[in-house]
Amino acid sequence: MLAILSFMQIASLLFIGFSLGAAALLIVGNILQRQEPLRCASKLAGFLLVAGLAAIQSLHLGLLLSQFDQVHSTLYLVLLYGIAPSFYFYSRQLLIAEVSYRWLDALHAMPLLLSPVLSYHLALPAAFLVGSGYLLWLAKIVYGLRKQRQRFHLELLALGALFAIAVAVLVLGFIWPLLNETDFISGYSMLIGLAFFAVTLTLLRFPSIAADVSEAVQAAYAESTLKNIDKTAVLAKLDALMKKDKLYTLETLNLALLAEQLELSQHQLSELINTEFQQGFSRYIRQQRIDEAKKLLLADPSASVLAIGLSVGFSTQSNFYSAFRDMVGMAPGQYRKMHASSSA
Repeated sequence: MLAILSFMQIASLLFIGFSLGAAALLIVGNILQRQEPLRCASKLAGFLLVAGLAAIQSLHLGLLLSQFDQVHSTLYLVLLYGIAPSFYFYSRQLLIAEVSYRWLDALHAMPLLLSPVLSYHLALPAAFLVGSGYLLWLAKIVYGLRKQRQRFHLELLALGALFAIAVAVLVLGFIWPLLNETDFISGYSMLIGLAFFAVTLTLLRFPSIAADVSEAVQAAYAESTLKNIDKTAVLAKLDALMKKDKLYTLETLNLALLAEQLELSQHQLSELINTEFQQGFSRYIRQQRIDEAKKLLLADPSASVLAIGLSVGFSTQSNFYSAFRDMVGMAPGQYRKMHASSSA
């Protein structure tokens, strides 16, 4: 069967296979994640988003392999119209400082409810038109965070890649009448696969990106809560907790725990770290851990890299390696070898 498929179709089949595997990993990873900054509603929206894209890819697979045709069904349209609202509710808590759910939010379901009664040739391009509205919302929100861009480097490139893929999907939807159906399905499948690849790569490279973005949003929109705080005294206490008590070595350390130690509210501590260190809480703690790990790597050459990573507060080897590369630009073992040889 593969012999009669075009190169584009074969490529789309590979992307579909990757999408289905990545979707399963993302769902399992989200379930196992212990420090997730999202509420239950956002988690549910994220699950529906990933599951919906995986279901669309499964229907594409059936059509491309001539096994079954559900692409022209009501099910396909419902899935298609569910993607943009799912993304909106998933990302809203990360991208908006204060989130409150109102009855007006139910209006986001209207296109989804109307999709079964629309003709396929009208409903398909309309779905991409609806998606363009959500993309404009995303562009507006991200533009509002432009003052926080100094806190992100490669993360912004990763998010930019996702944005570019979303734009490409919309362009594909609008030129759909000019393409034959097989090429449209193949192109759409490849773009979804690229989106899954970009998300997976971003999460592997920046496992705490959700927390970092959420903190950047809070810093961008929150009013000052430090007016009546003795910042000098608090910063001195924070420095002692980090350098003397090494509080960052606690794997369970979070914003609430550190705020309690400093007798501040979580909002006050978050603003303090953002304004004084130009980074969010998560990155600040990772920096403390990496600084200590760098010292230990050189001070005790016989200690394993994993043991050092765990001793400074990282829960897994992958999180340690990822954070070290992000902060230092190389792997821990490479850092140790390079500095050991230069001091010899």
